[in-house]
Amino acid sequence: MNAVVLFATGVVAGVVSVVVSLASVISYPALLALGLPPVAANVTNTVALTFTGLGSTLGSRRELVGMRGTVLRLAVMTTLGGATGAALLLLLPGRAFELVAPVLIAGASVLLLLQPRLRERLGLHPRGMTPWTLAALACAAVYTGYFGAAGGILTLVVLGSILDAPIVRLNAVKNALAGFANGVAALGFVVFGPVDWGSVLPLAAGFLAGGVLGPAVARRIPDGVLRGLVAGCGVSVAAVLAWRTYR
Repeated sequence: MNAVVLFATGVVAGVVSVVVSLASVISYPALLALGLPPVAANVTNTVALTFTGLGSTLGSRRELVGMRGTVLRLAVMTTLGGATGAALLLLLPGRAFELVAPVLIAGASVLLLLQPRLRERLGLHPRGMTPWTLAALACAAVYTGYFGAAGGILTLVVLGSILDAPIVRLNAVKNALAGFANGVAALGFVVFGPVDWGSVLPLAAGFLAGGVLGPAVARRIPDGVLRGLVAGCGVSVAAVLAWRTYR
């Protein structure tokens, strides 16, 4: 019965991950509800999430046409950042990121919503792969590998400063990069972390299916609506995290 629940959870969370970058908001509480300790739930979730990246890359082939070289170059930074974040998770307590997560997520969500207007009014344009933008991408990956919650929104904002593309295409790149980052983090967790394999297998299968289905959903949503949806979900998550952290 748990396997069926986890598979269904993975499908829904996989679609949500592709569309609004919030898979862990669904899958992590599900693992806790099934009795996994917090760290075990976190690492189990990260290992399974690798398959969302694989599924979404397969489902986003239309958006990723001509982007292979770009994705591979950006993947170097997200992979290094994800590995660093995973190592920090195993070595340090989570309190440090818990304190800054609400501010980071809320700020990134508002910036994501306002990016097109800021470009028009201030003459800001994507700057390409500069040392600053690559460092920002690596920092977003460190956060994602360590804390996870809404890390995809941070990555989307950074990608918007690197690539001149509609958000549905930025989303496809983000999902491909997440596959690299989660994959490296997962390797570390497999060796050093308390992975619950009985939960990983059905959840990963669901993530794979949801990852394949998600791009079809995302490309049917207008650019402005998708941007607003992601930003709104991000602000909501930030509010919940702030209430839990600062109360």
